[in-house]
Amino acid sequence: MNVLNINMLGFVIQDGIWSAVAAVCFGVLFNVPRRLLPGCALAAGLGHALRTLLMQLGLDIELSTLVGSTLVGFISVFLSLRWHAPIPVFTLCAAVTMVPGSFAYRTMLGVIELSQGNADTANAALIAASSNAVRTALILGAIALGIAAPALLFQREKPVA
Repeated sequence: MNVLNINMLGFVIQDGIWSAVAAVCFGVLFNVPRRLLPGCALAAGLGHALRTLLMQLGLDIELSTLVGSTLVGFISVFLSLRWHAPIPVFTLCAAVTMVPGSFAYRTMLGVIELSQGNADTANAALIAASSNAVRTALILGAIALGIAAPALLFQREKPVA
């Protein structure tokens, strides 16, 4: 396990800033009101920075994503109550930055290589594609579970009288 040093901390802060910028860009793309864009940036920056910090400390990407997306969920619930906005406004922009695009891309490349019918590399391509597909699914599931958990825990429906 690595020790937290200045270089790692700088990398984590830089990662959080770039994630916040990406979340604002997605917020503009999704027509999020201007007054809510700082909340999107805050949720994405802190969630992604926590995920990166945990990965730098040696945790797997799946578990790190679960913890980071849970933080995004908590921040989004807090911001939605504070700014009287729907929770998905914040969670969608923040979660997009955690989507495992590289694993999905590698899965697609493995399936394409598998479909080309080269018998020498078929087993390796099948193993690589399967492994990347499972990791992609686990990361996407971690994002969904992490975002949904705070809302499921703290929001309840009003009883019908």
